[in-house]
Amino acid sequence: MGKVNALILEHVGSDVTMIPEVANHLISSGGKRIRPMLTLGTAALFDYRGDGDVMLATAVEYMHTATLLHDDVVDDSGMRRGKPAARMIWGNQASVLVGDFLLGQAFKLMVEVGSLDALDVFSRAAATISEGEVRQLAGAKDLSVGEDHYMAVIEAKTAALFAAATAAGPILAGAPEHRPALYSYGRHLGLAFQLIDDVLDFSGDAEALGKNVGDDLREGKATLPVLLAYARGDADDRAFWERCIERGEVADEDVAAAARRVEETGALADARDRAYGFAEKAVADLRSVPARPMRTALEEVVGFAVARLH
Repeated sequence: MGKVNALILEHVGSDVTMIPEVANHLISSGGKRIRPMLTLGTAALFDYRGDGDVMLATAVEYMHTATLLHDDVVDDSGMRRGKPAARMIWGNQASVLVGDFLLGQAFKLMVEVGSLDALDVFSRAAATISEGEVRQLAGAKDLSVGEDHYMAVIEAKTAALFAAATAAGPILAGAPEHRPALYSYGRHLGLAFQLIDDVLDFSGDAEALGKNVGDDLREGKATLPVLLAYARGDADDRAFWERCIERGEVADEDVAAAARRVEETGALADARDRAYGFAEKAVADLRSVPARPMRTALEEVVGFAVARLH
């Protein structure tokens, strides 16, 4: 990871001063670097020797950072990882364009690695993420979209990049027979991560989240806890959610009221259980790969994700 962090900083350099300023604002803000660690870990699981894992891990983090820059513009977010979002300092245009620059750098690194299979996995992930963004936008502030729409969005926006990150390891290490299992592991882990984030928006704390609790509510996001609570609630519940999500009328006291409603309807518990279920599937995906210390480490990543719910 030391090599990855050095390469991340090296490739955001540019004669255009604003590019490293905007990129480093987010890159240096304390992200967990889970995705690049997964790429390194899945490559090490099969005894990979070379520099390709570091380069692809860097590319993964660039792709993730680019999506965050774009997301904050689409969502009108004011905070990211406990700091003002880049768009609040440099504006929406700069955030979008620097995100595009990072995507370009990511694909340059992939080409340098020289693996068409890896390039295929990540290019498909990039297209899928974009589709997820548009799907989410098309259903924004709409409580009628339902669970299937929500799951399709997080499958595309979050799980796709996790899956690409974990599939890269066996590709680089020449272990294609293990690629499906590791891809599935990343996919299930990504789904669990997103569900956990959505649960914590109602039950976590700002420091752990890196944003204010209730931000999803203020941004009109119909996450799984909201959709379940809306479907199960009475007329008063439905009117509350329609006012907050569809009309965007959210007062400070509504955050606590929303948390109470998702709790009372069992929506929060069910979303939490769904996250646990995907976490269990991720661990099960690893059973077919070699029983080595790195496999244990990959299992512990799942435990780290789930521990955020406690």
